[in-house]
Amino acid sequence: MRIATLITRLIDGFYWRPFQALMPLQTFRYAACGGMNMVLDAVWYFVIYNYIVAHRFFDLGVVVLSPHIASMLVVFPITFFNGFWLNRHVAFKRSPLSGGTQLFRYALSIVGSILLTYVGLKFFVEVCGIWPTPSKVLTTAITVIYSFLAAKYFTFRGAVEV
Repeated sequence: MRIATLITRLIDGFYWRPFQALMPLQTFRYAACGGMNMVLDAVWYFVIYNYIVAHRFFDLGVVVLSPHIASMLVVFPITFFNGFWLNRHVAFKRSPLSGGTQLFRYALSIVGSILLTYVGLKFFVEVCGIWPTPSKVLTTAITVIYSFLAAKYFTFRGAVEV
């Protein structure tokens, strides 16, 4: 049995009545994949920040990377490709688009998410005067909605709900 099938079955096993009333299966799978990717991101970030980057600054000649930014840059490709794989093989597995097209569109949607997060934080903190942590929560909520819509209607457009 393929790992994607195992993950899909595991996620579907938690698709109980309260969730069924709130959202379609595809949305539930997308949320579960996003949650798994978020946990993976946090674990990898912790390990890389504490044991590989080890709280050091990195002087690249042109710019000095702080430990938290260096760690983020190392973790990003891992969670980027993991998120793409989960979305392609679990949440939106029946898309008629080719893998290369999906990957390119996924990269574009991630750029959109990063820009939306940046603009949202600047707006909520600097214009509205909201504290950074609640601003991050608001921005994340908006970005999650954007990400789902981008995945469903752009990146994996035409994916048949299972």
